[in-house]
Amino acid sequence: MKLENNWKYKSLESLEKRTWDYLSEEESYLLTTCYKLTKKPVGEFDVEDLRIMIGQDIGLNFLMPLAIEILDKDILAEGHFYEGDLLKSVLTSDIKYWKREKTNWKMICKLMENNFKKLNDFDTTKSIKNGWFESYSKFKQINN
Repeated sequence: MKLENNWKYKSLESLEKRTWDYLSEEESYLLTTCYKLTKKPVGEFDVEDLRIMIGQDIGLNFLMPLAIEILDKDILAEGHFYEGDLLKSVLTSDIKYWKREKTNWKMICKLMENNFKKLNDFDTTKSIKNGWFESYSKFKQINN
């Protein structure tokens, strides 16, 4: 997908030309957070913002390039849960996006292959490590 030059200065609402309905204060933390993030310039998103929105399959056309940049620098980039939680969100995001954006899919596959040893040797729980590798095993099959 071709992006405008100034896309990082715009919110998801602006980029997607879609206004999100107002949420009441009784809504869940997750819904309220997603609502607020649709109004924030995407270039100001931190790892946790990306993890949340990608985990909800929101704004993938604009947020995935940012996530790939971050993961390229640090495959274990961490939101608020654990080291590598952004990677897990990326690997388990919407299959339709990855079928459409094969270049980005290839970039994630290359990042995983280049960082396999680092991920395998990383000191974390078995559950987290299995989550990365099992998710990647499924992810690889998307465009094969």
